[in-house]
Amino acid sequence: MKVQPDVIVIGSGIGGATTARRLAENGVNVLMLERGDWVPREEENWSVASVFFDKRYTAHDTWLDAKGAEFRPSIYYNVGGCTKFYGGSMIRFRERDFEALEHEAGVAPAWPISYAQLEPYYDEAEKLFKVHGDDADDPTAPWRSHPYPYPRVADEPIVAEMASAMRRAGARTSALPLAVDYAASGSCILCKTCDGFPCKVAAKLEAETALVRPALATGHVTLQTHALVKRLVLSADGATVTGVEVDLDGEPQTLTAKLVVVACGAVNSAALLLRSACPAAPNGVANSSDVVGRHYMAHNQTALMGISFRENTTTFQKTLALNEFYFGAPDYPFPLGHAQMLGKLQGGMLSANVPFMPKAVGSSMARHSIDWIAFSEDLPDPHSRVLIKDGKIQLAIRRNNLAPHKQLVKRLAALLRGAGYPIVLTKPLLKHSTAHQCGTVRFGNDPRTSALDTYCRSHDHANLFVIDASFMPSSAAVNPALTIVAQALRAADHILAHDFAIGADSRNPLGTAGAGHD
Repeated sequence: MKVQPDVIVIGSGIGGATTARRLAENGVNVLMLERGDWVPREEENWSVASVFFDKRYTAHDTWLDAKGAEFRPSIYYNVGGCTKFYGGSMIRFRERDFEALEHEAGVAPAWPISYAQLEPYYDEAEKLFKVHGDDADDPTAPWRSHPYPYPRVADEPIVAEMASAMRRAGARTSALPLAVDYAASGSCILCKTCDGFPCKVAAKLEAETALVRPALATGHVTLQTHALVKRLVLSADGATVTGVEVDLDGEPQTLTAKLVVVACGAVNSAALLLRSACPAAPNGVANSSDVVGRHYMAHNQTALMGISFRENTTTFQKTLALNEFYFGAPDYPFPLGHAQMLGKLQGGMLSANVPFMPKAVGSSMARHSIDWIAFSEDLPDPHSRVLIKDGKIQLAIRRNNLAPHKQLVKRLAALLRGAGYPIVLTKPLLKHSTAHQCGTVRFGNDPRTSALDTYCRSHDHANLFVIDASFMPSSAAVNPALTIVAQALRAADHILAHDFAIGADSRNPLGTAGAGHD
C-alpha cells in the first residue's frame, strides 16, 4: 500500500470482503490478503468437464478426516472465496433460529443477539446483493422492515406445475431469494450454471462482484493476491496482535496494522488461530476458552433427483424453496429443515460424482430430472472440530440430528413422486462436508464459553476480529451467506464507531455506519 493500512483483512470471501467494503467506504485504509488469485473469465467457467471432472478451480489442499485419512476438500482459494461457486441463495435466518430451539437430538443454543438487532443489516445485505425474492407464500418468513429490493425470479412452466402439485398435497412452496443481476439493466441470462460454477458474465452477486470490486473502487483498499498468512504474532502480554506473518509469492514478511480481521472461512480461520499458538496463547490465539476449532457445523445435506418420463426443458430451475416443515409437521414435533431447488443438473455433473456411471446414462437422467437439495440443522458439538495434526488440517466431524433430516428427505421424495416424478434418487452429501461450514470461533457474552464478543472482537485480544461464518453458535437450516454479510456489516459499523470514531458517512451508499441499529 502507498499508506500504512489501518486494518488488515485476511481473506477476500464474503465476511472479509463485506468488512473491507464497509470500512473503505468510510475512509479506512484496508489491506486485504488473499492466498489465491482472481478467477479468470474463460470458456471453462461453464464447462461441466472442467469444473466437475477436472476440478479446475478447486484448491489443491490435502486435509485429514477424523480417522487421519487424507482427502482433497471441496474448498476454493481465490478472490471472492467460495461464493464464486455458490448458487446465489440469500436467505434470512428465521426469528426462532436466534432463540434456543429444541431438536430431536438436542437444543440449538440461543444467540447472544436477536433477529431484531440483525434485521436492519439483513435489509442492507439484500440491497448490496440485489436479492430477488417474495416471501408472501413462506409460512416461516421472518418479519422485514422493507420488501425485497427486486421481485422474485419467475418459475418456468415445469417448475410451476410441480409447485402447484406440492401445494395441493399440503406443502407450500415459496420464491427462493436469489442474488442475481436480473434487473432491467442487469447482465443475468438465467442460465444453468449458478450452482458450482463461476459466472462467466459476472451476473451472480458474490463476494467479488458485490464487495471486492466496489471496495477496490473506493481507493482505500489494496488487494494482495498469492498472500498466504502463516500465523499471527502477539505482544509479549498477549493482549494485542502485533504482526501478521505472511508468505508473499514465496517471500516471508511481517505486516502490521491497528486492527486485524481474520476471515478465512470456518475451517481455515480456526486453523490459523490454532497455528498461531505461542507462550502468551499456548492453546492458540483467541482461545483461552478452548472453543476455537470446536462446534464445527456444515448442515445435514441430501440432493434429490426426481425423474419423469417427460423431458424437463427448464433452463433456470433454481427458483423455489420449501419451508413447510422447517419447524416440524403436525405428526413430527421437531424441526425438519429447508429444501430448495438446485440449478439444473447436467449429465456430466452426475457421472463426475458417481463412479462407473456411463456419461450417456447420466445425460439421459439429467434431461428427465427435476433437482432439489434438502438442508437440516446439525447441532454444535464440541467434539466435532478442526484440529492441526502433523501440520495439516484435520476435519474431525461427528454427525448428529440425522433422524429429522431423513424425515425431511422422505417427505420431499413423496412430494416429488406425487408431482409426477415416480423415480426419486437421493445422494447424501455428508462425507467431508465443507459447504455451509460455520461455528468454529463462536461469539457470545461469556469469555469462558466463547472466543468473540457480539461484534466478533476477540475476548482475548482487543485488536483482533474474526468475521466469517466461524462466529455462528448454531447453523439454522438455510444458507449462511446472507447472515454472514449482515453480521459483517454490523461488526464493521462497530469498528468504525469504536475504533475510528466514525459515524454515518455520505461516502457509504447505505449510510448506516455507527447509526446505532442495536
